[in-house]
Amino acid sequence: MLKVSFAEFILRGIPETLVFFLAAYTFSKNIIQLKRYLLSSISYASLVYIIRTLPIQNGTVFILNLIGFIFILVGINKFDIIKSIKVSICVLLIEFLCEGINILVIQLVLKEDINKIFKSPMLKILYSMPALLLLGVVIILYYIKLKKRKELKHI
Repeated sequence: MLKVSFAEFILRGIPETLVFFLAAYTFSKNIIQLKRYLLSSISYASLVYIIRTLPIQNGTVFILNLIGFIFILVGINKFDIIKSIKVSICVLLIEFLCEGINILVIQLVLKEDINKIFKSPMLKILYSMPALLLLGVVIILYYIKLKKRKELKHI
């Protein structure tokens, strides 16, 4: 089980979902619609929190989160189903890449014990922020590039 504390939900879950949906809008080359963006971010963060309270294994949690992300993209944000699937997979792959880089830096550069970090919710939040910031910066820069090129469109 991958239980999450309420602090993790607020300090990590909500910012992460904001970045995820920014990435979804960016990769689908759509202009952000603020109301849908915020509604979908809060909905997804809540869904992830609920799923993580269930007594199920990590792989199942990942699949349920992916399905939830796709349904929210289609239902709330009105994305095409095929585009939603492609975008979801891209977002999660890039997030895993950023998380992997972060773990390597923690272990190889900072010489910290990952097991110790993951036992403390506050340490986990603190040490996972660089990965989220890296993901956010990459997405924001790409969104700005698309906006300058006038490649973004309304849904």
